[in-house]
Amino acid sequence: MSKVPPDQRAAELRALLLQASHDYYILDRPSLSDAEYDRAFRELQAIEREHPALRTPDSPTMRVGAEPASALAKHTHLVPMISLGNAFTEVELSEWESRIARLVGDDAQRAGYVTELKIDGTAVSLTYENGVFTTGTTRGNGIVGEDVTANLRTLRDIPLRLRGDDVPPLLEIRGEVYLPFSLFEKLNEERVAAGEPVFANPRNSAAGSLRQLDPANSAKRPLRFFGYTVALPPGAVVPFETQWQLLDTLARWGIPVAPNRQRCATMAEVHEWARDVEQRLRAELDFAIDGGVIKVDSLRLQDELGVVGGREPRWAIARKFAPDIAETKLLDIQVNVGRTGSLNPFAVLEPVEIGGTTVKLATLHNFDLIRSKDLRVGDVVQVKRAGDVIPQIIGPVPEKRDPNDMPKVTRIPTKCPSCGTPVERDEEEVAIYCPNVLCPDRQLEAIVHFASRGAMDIRGLSYARIEQLIAAGFVHDVADLYDLTSEQLTSLERFADKSADNLIDAITASKQQPLSRVLFGLGIRHVGQTAAQLLARHFGNMEVLSKATAEDILALRGIGETIAVALVAFFHDPSAATLVTKLAAHGLTLSEPVSVAVGGAFKGMTFVVTGTLPTLSRGDATALIESQGGRVTSGVSKATSAVVVGEEAGSKLEKAKTLGIETIDEAELLRRAGPA
Repeated sequence: MSKVPPDQRAAELRALLLQASHDYYILDRPSLSDAEYDRAFRELQAIEREHPALRTPDSPTMRVGAEPASALAKHTHLVPMISLGNAFTEVELSEWESRIARLVGDDAQRAGYVTELKIDGTAVSLTYENGVFTTGTTRGNGIVGEDVTANLRTLRDIPLRLRGDDVPPLLEIRGEVYLPFSLFEKLNEERVAAGEPVFANPRNSAAGSLRQLDPANSAKRPLRFFGYTVALPPGAVVPFETQWQLLDTLARWGIPVAPNRQRCATMAEVHEWARDVEQRLRAELDFAIDGGVIKVDSLRLQDELGVVGGREPRWAIARKFAPDIAETKLLDIQVNVGRTGSLNPFAVLEPVEIGGTTVKLATLHNFDLIRSKDLRVGDVVQVKRAGDVIPQIIGPVPEKRDPNDMPKVTRIPTKCPSCGTPVERDEEEVAIYCPNVLCPDRQLEAIVHFASRGAMDIRGLSYARIEQLIAAGFVHDVADLYDLTSEQLTSLERFADKSADNLIDAITASKQQPLSRVLFGLGIRHVGQTAAQLLARHFGNMEVLSKATAEDILALRGIGETIAVALVAFFHDPSAATLVTKLAAHGLTLSEPVSVAVGGAFKGMTFVVTGTLPTLSRGDATALIESQGGRVTSGVSKATSAVVVGEEAGSKLEKAKTLGIETIDEAELLRRAGPA
């Protein structure tokens, strides 16, 4: 097969990229993914570097964006809105630093760098005259944009007047308009309910919202804004010396600034920040990012380094991450039956690589979500994955549906796919349930949950081994675990004498777990760990709890009607009563020891535990705090006394810092609790 000549390939790439730019910027309908666009753009750059004569005036490498749409008034930017070059690896980022060093020596390293999140939204410029917002525009082609002032005025977080007495008389604040994931989901649900097509992703929803001719339509979209730089007229006095001061000043003026920025003294610190954002933080954010931006901190050096070819600043670069959103085909929607009987749909996908991992399955949560997103088998869908988060489907791409072969609407099952029992649904719940407690899939998941660390903590009883035990006919419910013998286990594949004895010992040891663990392990609908602890401590033993009425249970603070009704229904189910009787006959501890200290070290205090602690499990830390009179909640608020922080702490740590809540580590928690 002959190689395509460079001039022909360059022409193909130009046509592809120009069309993609038109689809994205003008039509708000992307035809290429970010990864596909980046690959084509870099290939064209390489051809033009090797064959400069092939670079044409209309090459996408010579421009920033597309021409503004004619339906909106044009506006010339105070100074051009330039675009960033990209670094896809740590090596490329270090090469960027070396290029800077050749121009300004060690000055950039001495000045340090500022790292910022690269918001995956739509770029805008806000003009302020004497501190008052007068004009808002899109990027357009970088020199001339579209006037969307009326639409930007609808964004509540864009101030109409800047705060402070040090605001220059004329300036433009550049930033990104974006749509938070949580609000995007709600917006799409509302569009489905109104019979309107869903948006493909938050970024294009934001772009389309900004370009509405009627500002009232923009006002219906929950858009948000982050600012990241300032443009001043030529010759104007710059009121800050560093990028860090610039961002601090923006925040002081009332402009929202993206979180998680950092000053880095070395490139090694930049690499560490980028790894942490890509591998951990990205999964916790409520908005899309596609990388980080690294800037030389000194504005004097920024000015000295200048811009390459009128397009890219030498003093800043985007550290692009592996894309966490990709398009693929929805091959099937299947159902898993959970331990409480809930039917949990999940998506089977045509394998696609996202963030360096091949994704074949994605969560769908419930059938109402499938309906609200109008997901259909055969659809091209957008899938999101960040860090270790389970892949999720953002939504379908409706314009890629074949009108001659339209996918059928997904129907809610009327029977359990495992046992065929007609399903049930409470009016106040979104989930549907299989009511058959003897359903094979329910039994499997119930035993897995019963043996889990937070429940009976039976070490060595894995999912695969439970499947073996069920297949062999040794186990039908959780009580049967306590009838197992070493001889039965060694008759199975991959069970040696030692591992069989260890598992029997672990099962026997689990009999000492208190009532709260047993109660949680039984998998009663709506009864989580906290509710199980409250119930066990209040009623003391299983016999008293099993005879309690809904009114008795509701008298307990922290327990609502949903839990009370579920408990009464459980204990009135003959099969559940038989199971509890069998567990009691096997000698399980069906009572709860009272160990809460009166006037303990944490009396009246509220804690939140986040991250992985060095030696204590989440349950152990909770038990310790409660034994000293404190309480543990899941969310950080002004009422929180302290946040106990471990490895890979997430957004709760950030919120604690924002609210000024004290943060302590495990060692400090143990010290304050006093001697065991």
